[in-house]
Amino acid sequence: MRHALLSVLPCVVLGVVVALEGVASAQDPHGLAGPRETSTAEDLLRRARQARDTRRWAEAEAAYEAALMAADAAWTTDAERAEIAAELGLCELALGSYRDAADHLAQSLRHRGALRRPLAERAEEGLMKAERRVVTLYLGVSPPDAEVFVDGKALGRRAPTYELFLEPGQHTVRAWLEGHSEAVGAFDGQAGKASSLTLKLPRAPERSAQERGVLTAAGAGPVRPAAPLPPPAARRALPLTELRIGGAALATAALAAGTVFLLRADVIDGNLAERDVVLRQRGWTSTTCFGPNAPSACAEIRKEATERGRFATLGNVALAAGAVFGIATAASFLVEGWLLDGTPAREGVHVVPSATGTQAGLVLRGVW
Repeated sequence: MRHALLSVLPCVVLGVVVALEGVASAQDPHGLAGPRETSTAEDLLRRARQARDTRRWAEAEAAYEAALMAADAAWTTDAERAEIAAELGLCELALGSYRDAADHLAQSLRHRGALRRPLAERAEEGLMKAERRVVTLYLGVSPPDAEVFVDGKALGRRAPTYELFLEPGQHTVRAWLEGHSEAVGAFDGQAGKASSLTLKLPRAPERSAQERGVLTAAGAGPVRPAAPLPPPAARRALPLTELRIGGAALATAALAAGTVFLLRADVIDGNLAERDVVLRQRGWTSTTCFGPNAPSACAEIRKEATERGRFATLGNVALAAGAVFGIATAASFLVEGWLLDGTPAREGVHVVPSATGTQAGLVLRGVW
């Protein structure tokens, strides 16, 4: 009996090992043991390229998307991630997923210098095709750490400006930040058109000491009638406080919009400059687009140049308007005494001249 057990024991151990290996193989369909993200990404890329070369776009898209997730988790370079994002966007473009294609192609072109030139040119052409089918939204948010929701879905990242690609139609954008009032904006996007939106979240008003006292006493029993409030101060002839707040808000919004417009114009200008270098290498000259048999690409170049000029003009106008609102708001402090017969309101802002041995200026005191 003892000899029989000793002979059976090795077989049992071998069976357990084989069973565990079978379970591991079933859980890992690619035959990869352990969390080796780099190996997984390389294997997925190999499968994605094979599917792409045979125009199996759906299979290639799924493999490239999985490879991009694996690359984000592994120690990969910006160039490697940009190449995967470009290939993924081109597959999505072939499948008609224009919004996702524009998103991934724009992501890859943020590292255009790290891409191989043929792939960068294909990604740029693909992005232009995708942008004709989607809405491009340039969104500015202040404060920049607010959480942004588009059509109820969180973006998952926080930044002062965003370049978003959306399907044509009605969209609602909401920004939220603790301690601030919520900001909401809506717009109707048209395919091939760019829209801009700025959301500013004002600080939520704090409760007064009297309101806090009433809330505290509400749970302890009957509350005594509050002492009568002092009579309100005489109403000002001009609502300077409201005008100042409005002027500051308009100045901030105009400056933010101008910055977004100029950034877009700068991106288009860079694209035109890079394309000019490529076309000149192909033998183009400054008069190629003015001949009777001008290539069809000239119309696209003129369109981008017109768009660059339009965004640059809008940006300069918005910056100028913001500067005007800002100067007008600052000037309101200087003229307050004159507009109020030389007697500023006690609860307002006081402008006090100040001079030292090396400086001279004005000191603003008060709350507004």
